[in-house]
Amino acid sequence: MMSPFDTNTVKEQRVKYIRALERFLGSCSAALKNDAFDLAIFERRVEKSLKVLRKVQPARLDSTYMSLMENYVTLVVKTLEDTQTPDDVKHRTLLKEANLIEKERNKESIIRPVAMKKT
Repeated sequence: MMSPFDTNTVKEQRVKYIRALERFLGSCSAALKNDAFDLAIFERRVEKSLKVLRKVQPARLDSTYMSLMENYVTLVVKTLEDTQTPDDVKHRTLLKEANLIEKERNKESIIRPVAMKKT
């Protein structure tokens, strides 16, 4: 049987993982939206964010938004490892995906309060 302490620990780990994913997305998104975008600087920023993310134990994610964030980390890593794709295409692809994830987050935050209203 699971003790309340174990439940809190699982919740804390989950929250830490979600926050780390959100920081990763925010960092990437800010760099990608910068008018003076530089892929080398972006790669360093991604490496720094990945170090933080890897320190946190992954947790189960339930929402579409959170799953998209997790998939975005994989996309960023694979895109940066790809030597065949031109830098401007990498930039556009990663920026488009980051924007789609942010759009999903905003959609969920708008829907949630309506669904929680009592009738």
